[in-house]
Amino acid sequence: MLLFLLFAVLFGSGAGREGGGGRVRLHAAGLLGDGAGTIVPLPPGLTGASYLPGSDVLRLPDGRLRYVPAGGSGPVTVPPDDPGALAAAARTRAWLESGRVPGSNGAERDIAARSLLNIRLLVLPGGAAVAAARDRWDYVWPRDAGWMAAALAATGHHEESREILGFLAGVQRPDGTWEARYRPDGSPVLDGRAPQLDANGWFLWALWVHAQMGNRWEDARALWPAARRAADAAAGSLGPDGLPPPGADYWERGTLRPNLGTAAPLRAGLRAAWDMARRLGHHREARRYARAAVWLDAAIEHGFAPHGYPRTTASGSGADAAVNFLAPPFAPPEKEVGRAVRETAGRLLAPNGGAVPGERWPAGREVAWTPATALFMLSAAASGRGRAADRWLGWLAAHRTQLGAFPEKVGPAGRPGSAAPLGWTEAIVVLALAAEEGWVPVPPVPRG
Repeated sequence: MLLFLLFAVLFGSGAGREGGGGRVRLHAAGLLGDGAGTIVPLPPGLTGASYLPGSDVLRLPDGRLRYVPAGGSGPVTVPPDDPGALAAAARTRAWLESGRVPGSNGAERDIAARSLLNIRLLVLPGGAAVAAARDRWDYVWPRDAGWMAAALAATGHHEESREILGFLAGVQRPDGTWEARYRPDGSPVLDGRAPQLDANGWFLWALWVHAQMGNRWEDARALWPAARRAADAAAGSLGPDGLPPPGADYWERGTLRPNLGTAAPLRAGLRAAWDMARRLGHHREARRYARAAVWLDAAIEHGFAPHGYPRTTASGSGADAAVNFLAPPFAPPEKEVGRAVRETAGRLLAPNGGAVPGERWPAGREVAWTPATALFMLSAAASGRGRAADRWLGWLAAHRTQLGAFPEKVGPAGRPGSAAPLGWTEAIVVLALAAEEGWVPVPPVPRG
């Protein structure tokens, strides 16, 4: 399994810097690859370069093409009519056409196609879906990987989705949880971070989306042992108050009280586990997961709702983008949750127009975070608030790199920064566009 990072060798090290107090550096503008494990980050500053439509083949300003041949260890630069480059472009177009590209117009479909191609390159042989192709990001976070699997499943790319879910099942801990992150070879990164329990919810939800979208219930049956362990761990984590314990959420920082970034994904995951269990004939487990989901739902209503669904059960913990995890497509629409999502969006708005993860986000408000921004797009799209979804997409699209990749961050002056493309943001945007088309199912709600 190879992950080639040939950035400095091939293109030099001229990366942009964000001016001002919250400057962020952009480390890559896009990717080249062969779809079989070779990934080449492209540097910022490739002025005038662009991809051939629907492909990972780059057209340089002088007309020549740059691409990674199948099975190659790096890119080659060839004439405009090179048969190998044109064949590579044809293969990626065929891959897109083997599924569905969401979007209500050509511009949206172009955005979705580029995001799908970026996700495809970030999924290595064996299903290791790395967060991004740069140092310290080239790991598999179960959270990000689950979302990437769901985006691929929602657009009909079930083989790749199944590979990601299989990888996650293979690295699951015996107790049913996951480490915070893994190397592409499946070995855990043991750096002192505790397992992050939201991964259980995201795995179960992604597996359910995979099975539901393509009628792939045999895949769910094959992965049921991992799903059962994940659901058992999720249900067993609920304390006397019905909530999971304090711990690290998607901020990757521990909290002293139960947090919404863990509780909400577990609710979606337990609902998904209940539906999978009953469909697969595991009725005892279905009853157990239904009870746990109902109990957790009541606990969220008691512990978070009175304060407007903040980050933790502490009323002063501040608004958090995790409120989107309670909204469609993770749950049927609820009036109070919808109101909280809209109010939270206003409270988390950064000066540059994007969103930050929370009011108490330790990095401040000057730098927007694209996953948080895209989450508001997703809940708006899945809730039928098309104009709001379009506004969020407009901002995200305007702050991509010059090669159309969504970065992790956007600085005060509106320049993209950090890792690009970021697999999680790419997946959220694909799911949001798919949700507008009605392609993203909502887990059913057990009644006890």
